[in-house]
Amino acid sequence: MKKYSVITSVYKKDKPEFVRVALDSMLVEQTVKPSEIVLVRDGQVTAELNSLINEYEVRYLDIFNIIRLEQNGGLGKALQLGVEKAKYDIIARMDSDDICLPNRFEVQLKYLNRHPEVDIVGGQMTEFIDMPENIIGERVVPCTNDEIYDYMKKRCALNHVTVMFRKEAVIKTGNYQDWFWNEDYYLWVRMMMAKCKFANVPEVLVNVRSGADQYARRGGMKYFNSEVRLQKYMLEHKMISWTRFIYNIAIRWTIQIAIPNNVRGWIFRIFARKNSKK
Repeated sequence: MKKYSVITSVYKKDKPEFVRVALDSMLVEQTVKPSEIVLVRDGQVTAELNSLINEYEVRYLDIFNIIRLEQNGGLGKALQLGVEKAKYDIIARMDSDDICLPNRFEVQLKYLNRHPEVDIVGGQMTEFIDMPENIIGERVVPCTNDEIYDYMKKRCALNHVTVMFRKEAVIKTGNYQDWFWNEDYYLWVRMMMAKCKFANVPEVLVNVRSGADQYARRGGMKYFNSEVRLQKYMLEHKMISWTRFIYNIAIRWTIQIAIPNNVRGWIFRIFARKNSKK
């Protein structure tokens, strides 16, 4: 099967025990293991986290490519560098505290092999609190290119932590760029403008760590302003109408500004997610 890279980043607030679980899930437990993991250390981190990074670098010398940045530049810049430094044309994205399902990369590699016209493929994701088996919901996204293009006009249609893409397609559309909490959505929009082909598989690929702090990060004026900028960008490039723009802003203001974190979390679990029956 074709060789591929995985890109991920860590920063000072990441918990070493979560990072270890994530790294093992993308390497040790995979049915088709990556040929390279590009890990970007985004600024100075704790001694414990540094020790963990060094441990994996030594243990998997031929696989890990550690990029150590002295200053924290944000996720967009870290991923941009990760893409640039990746050796292989196929690149998978992964967060430093989530858990890949064991067949995740095999499923995506087979899909891209069967569909050479597709530039990026994601999948479904579950969310858990505390323990991986304590699943609280699932974010279901559309699967076909046409459905994804339509869905992208109102919300991001890809679960970022699940994507695998062709490096050439991402580079030619400007790569990741710095955009607060919307580095992924901004990239997908530019890939849509370039007529790239999208897909999502129906399978769950990643189990995502969740909690109250996650919902808190999805609110506040800074997050809302980032969303407004992106919606304006889509409007200016005629990807959405004025009616859709106003509707999108109204929904985001209500969820991100007008309601408290605990209610926001409930809304995400009930309306923006498929509730788990487990």
